[in-house]
Amino acid sequence: MRAVAAAARRAGRGLGAFNVVQLEHAEAITEGARRAGLPVVLQVSENTVDYHGSPGPLLLALLRLAEEMEAEAVVHLDHATRPALVRQAVELGVRSVMVDASALPYRENTGRTAELAAWCHEQGVWVEAELGEIGGKDGVHAPGVRTDPGEAADFVRATGVDALAVAVGSSHAMATRDAVLDDRLIAELAARLPVPLVLHGSSGVPDAGLASAVRHGMLKINIATHLNRVLTGTVRSALAADPALMDPRRWFAPAREAVAAEVARLLTVLAPAS
Repeated sequence: MRAVAAAARRAGRGLGAFNVVQLEHAEAITEGARRAGLPVVLQVSENTVDYHGSPGPLLLALLRLAEEMEAEAVVHLDHATRPALVRQAVELGVRSVMVDASALPYRENTGRTAELAAWCHEQGVWVEAELGEIGGKDGVHAPGVRTDPGEAADFVRATGVDALAVAVGSSHAMATRDAVLDDRLIAELAARLPVPLVLHGSSGVPDAGLASAVRHGMLKINIATHLNRVLTGTVRSALAADPALMDPRRWFAPAREAVAAEVARLLTVLAPAS
């Protein structure tokens, strides 16, 4: 992740990070990256780990997929609130994690994040964290609330993290793409912080807003809900067109293609300097 993020910063483009729920998701995302000729991040959230019952099968499959694909890919553990899960993922071979202690009070968040970041760095693992909670959850960053640049700088110094998710106007799990980001705040945060900025809740941001955020200093762009909407909508259409369909390969194939095409398009949106 460190090398991929640094390359993106030098090129003036964003780094697309897409959440994986099952293998078809990952295959589609990696195919989209191959078509775009750009790196990609394959993210697995704590919720997805819980859905599958354990981190091993899916994370190991993604690590193998990342090795075999033509485009450059990084496997990332997203929104890990449990320290044990962070350690499990690292032991499996994951080299990029998000330590999410954002629901805790500031001092506790700082302490837990610093402790886990120090351990991860000993293993050569890149660490993302979140100051407060991004909008759409109960927490510091409720809709309308923004990350304070001074507090963010203090948090980064105290924890030693490699990237910080900030609240600049997006919200998790948005079903519409009409969020308006605070580009002035993004630019101020980018100037004040020595680490890359991460945008969560990017599914609710229109293309122009994403490209503008990258131009103003946002680097890692997390997208989950939007791709889920594309995948599920295509599956619904395939099943409605042929009620006799039973083979999941028949209705998952068009969904996989639709997601691959959208990933390739979004990666191009995030590369305005290319």
